[in-house]
Amino acid sequence: MSALLKLGFLASNNGSGMRAVVAAIEAGDLAASARLVVSNKRDAPALAFARDRAIETRWIRTLPDPQVADTALAQALGDAGVELVLLSGYLRKLGPATLTAYHNRILNIHPALLPSFGGQGMYGRRVHDAVLAAGEARTGASVHLVDGEYDHGAVLAQVEVPVLPGDTAASIEARVTQAEPGLFVLTLQRIVAGTLALPKP
Repeated sequence: MSALLKLGFLASNNGSGMRAVVAAIEAGDLAASARLVVSNKRDAPALAFARDRAIETRWIRTLPDPQVADTALAQALGDAGVELVLLSGYLRKLGPATLTAYHNRILNIHPALLPSFGGQGMYGRRVHDAVLAAGEARTGASVHLVDGEYDHGAVLAQVEVPVLPGDTAASIEARVTQAEPGLFVLTLQRIVAGTLALPKP
């Protein structure tokens, strides 16, 4: 990878993690460049955010033909010179073309301490409902590599968040959501600094 890490982002809605990473780049706290933001939704706020900052954007529909969309996504990321792909609330499973082109180069953040409370169907408020129902004393967020299975790839970094007496799923979600952007940025800073090594592609 180059000294200035070239990032691509996939976001279905607001892309809060993407926004935090872009803010860190703009503040000079992260030696990276945002090369492309892709969404499966034409009107995603993440695309408007990117356009306001002159970051290239693409809208790629995943339906009715996921295979065509997968090929288009891999091509778009490659054309933009993207080295590392970050999922920021991207609510679609990646296909083989993208997974192969960016093997061990796709990162996601999950709102729990993986491997617990991950897998198909475990997203958003459902994760925090499950944490609460299990009586856990702690939860958190995990940055992990993306492979062909939901929330399955190797965990690169985690941050713990307490589950407090009287918590609801909503209050847990708020606490975890607050912790996620900083973890994403810190993980990227460690990758750039060479203190966190990604597996070989």
